[in-house]
Amino acid sequence: MTFDSVLTATLAAILLTLVAHVIARILARKLSWLPMVITALALVLLFLFVLQWDYNHYYSVAKPVFDHLLGYVTVLLAVPLAAMNFKGLPVKKLILIVMIASVVGALLPMSLAYLLSLSHETILAFATRSVTTPIGLSVADLIKAPLAMANLIIIVSGLVGGSLARFLFGRVDDDRAKGLALGLAAHAFGTVEAWQISHTAGRYAAFGLAVNGLVTAIWVPIFISAVAL
Repeated sequence: MTFDSVLTATLAAILLTLVAHVIARILARKLSWLPMVITALALVLLFLFVLQWDYNHYYSVAKPVFDHLLGYVTVLLAVPLAAMNFKGLPVKKLILIVMIASVVGALLPMSLAYLLSLSHETILAFATRSVTTPIGLSVADLIKAPLAMANLIIIVSGLVGGSLARFLFGRVDDDRAKGLALGLAAHAFGTVEAWQISHTAGRYAAFGLAVNGLVTAIWVPIFISAVAL
């Protein structure tokens, strides 16, 4: 299958991705154990195979569009946050949990990377593991970590966290806890999965994702600069 112009290819890439997302969303509603993000990715690859569309070409035309939209989507997470009812909630304790998760989410993978004798650049890239892509790439740029490596780490951690969450939550009944854990551990991918659980889980995931991103974006560059000195 060939595409004669960049515009045609871009529109085809958007349509293909959208169709994959819609089908994955429908399947996730019928099969609650099926991770929507993983299903959507598998469907995109299946469509590319059937259409004989080279992945590199699809990626080159789709990436600029979705990279641009990603920033807007991150900002739009403020909408569910605004809808949250904070009355009676232990906000201070929630923020403390997020701060601890931010520190552990960065220092633990960095420590493991150090123990495995990985390169200095790779260790820095692991500092972005627990935040969503736009924030993580901004942090990576500030601390001089390789952007491609940081992007890969963020995506893989999100996919793993979002995929395993349903199985790990077998004995967890509180949707607030599920959502907060997904937002903190699997950022954007986890937030998508949280919305499939319930609106409450989705809002708490958005809270965890947003506050964790803000906290991490502040302390990680300061910490890296201090250690470098």
